Amino acid sequence: MLLGRKQSIATRLTLMNLLVSGVALLLACVGFFAYDQFAFREGLVRTLSAQAQIIGANSISAILFNDPQAAANTLTALKSFPNISSAGIYTADRRQLAEYLRAPDEGVLNIPQLAPGELEAHWFRSTHLVLVRRITSEGKLIGFVYLRADLREIDQRLRRYASISILVLLVSLLAAILVSAAFRRSVAKPIVELAATAQQISRNRDYTTRVPASSGSDEVSVLIDSFNDMLRELHKSHDELERRVAERTRELVSANRELEAFSYSVSHDLRSPLDAINGFSYLLLNQYADRLDQQTRELAENIRAGGKRMAELIDALLNLSRVTSSAIRPERVDLSGLARSIMQDLRRTAPQRKVEFIAPAKEEVFGDPRLLRVVMENLLRNAWKYTSRHNSARIEFGKQQNGEPVYYVKDDGSGFDPSSADRLFQPFQRLHSKSEFPGNGIGLATVKRIIDRHGGEVWAQGAVERGATVFFTIRSGQPGSGNRRGEFEKAEV
Repeated sequence: MLLGRKQSIATRLTLMNLLVSGVALLLACVGFFAYDQFAFREGLVRTLSAQAQIIGANSISAILFNDPQAAANTLTALKSFPNISSAGIYTADRRQLAEYLRAPDEGVLNIPQLAPGELEAHWFRSTHLVLVRRITSEGKLIGFVYLRADLREIDQRLRRYASISILVLLVSLLAAILVSAAFRRSVAKPIVELAATAQQISRNRDYTTRVPASSGSDEVSVLIDSFNDMLRELHKSHDELERRVAERTRELVSANRELEAFSYSVSHDLRSPLDAINGFSYLLLNQYADRLDQQTRELAENIRAGGKRMAELIDALLNLSRVTSSAIRPERVDLSGLARSIMQDLRRTAPQRKVEFIAPAKEEVFGDPRLLRVVMENLLRNAWKYTSRHNSARIEFGKQQNGEPVYYVKDDGSGFDPSSADRLFQPFQRLHSKSEFPGNGIGLATVKRIIDRHGGEVWAQGAVERGATVFFTIRSGQPGSGNRRGEFEKAEV
């Protein structure tokens, strides 16, 4: 690729020089040819006019005395003018008195008419020039002089000039090539080296590379010096960025370790007394219920319910910490297959429900299969839960393609207030009371953490009693070749 660029720059510079030189030379030749043609024709007309005047003056007596021989002798003087092919002397009534033919096949054409009061006129034809002049004596018209000149000399001159021009053009182009070579060495070569260095830096990310300095002091040298200065600044910034990244990585590793330690603390230190509370409240309600009054039993049941609730929150926190700290092992994952598997499990929990489920035949992404299953489970279980109060429901998983693929899970359930959409993905934030729909408010927060770790985004749209749609993107890899838009399957769940 770089060699092609070198050839491209050098070729363009050479062609530009050749084009400018060639066009300038051609314009000069065309101008010279045009001027030569004009000057040659004007000179030929002046020559013929002078000859016509001489012949007219020498043939006055021959016309007046009707002496053809004398007129013919006058015309013989034209033998010394090789460009005159034929001539003639005519009387006032246009009767031919004498003629001159350089070659037997040369014939005198009919004398063109002169305009009234016109002494002389000429006409250019394709192969010859004709000139006619009046012969007068004492102010009276007594005859005409006819001269015809061959224009083949113009063609010969053109061929000679064309040969000379081609030779000059070739020499000029050769000189332009030599000049272009010198120009490439002084201008194009530094630019090519600059482009090669930029490509090498872009490919290898090696900011210690420098462009060889130019010996001149022109704009190219300024460009190279500025580029090298920029590389030095980039090198400093790159080192500083690596240092900060290393520090931040150490901080993140330390934070993850602290989070893991906290998770273990929650798991062991908090769960043990909580298990004791739940166990004793269970024994109290089961073994001593007949000894407790109504108010005491209600208090014991509240203690047990609060303990269960706290156990659920501890499990949710542990799951959220595992999602945040666990390593991602990406591979191809069929989201449609996951969605259908999860919906089958949900169907077994409530076979009496009538829910229409729509999903494409196959939608592959590149990501961690375990974490992406958690995403699909949370989104589909939410859709299943928030459509539970409807006699029939519709849940859809699909993809929108507008540049980057966007996946979504859509339902026609209870929906939510759009003004509260930002709270959906925060831990322990609920838009419905626990009496309406059970849950701990950690599911969508878990989804957001997983999607963030896959380099994507997640957001939601909805309205009260008009359903909800959760959109998400995954940028950790491109979908496989098995992706197909459309081919949706409908199934009763």
